[in-house]
Amino acid sequence: MVEKNIGEMSRALARTKDPELVESFLRCLLTPAEITDIAARWALVKALDQKIPQREIAKDLGLSLCKITRGSRELKKPDSGFRRILDIFQESEKENN
Repeated sequence: MVEKNIGEMSRALARTKDPELVESFLRCLLTPAEITDIAARWALVKALDQKIPQREIAKDLGLSLCKITRGSRELKKPDSGFRRILDIFQESEKENN
């Protein structure tokens, strides 16, 4: 059930070109605490990419070193989903500036 539902949501989100719709969907789907957690994890990925030291990230974002280490490992994997989405985001930012 998890795989099926995550797959369905992923396909639907990948098809939309409307960031406001995606944000609205996420805010409807997730609790405020879940939104805060996901936002912190995204900030973590960006900070790791900027080579900010893990202890500084932990202090700034209030995250455990365990979460940061996990994020770092994920970012370093070949064909990392973190890396691919971060690259898409960074390219989009360049196009918009």
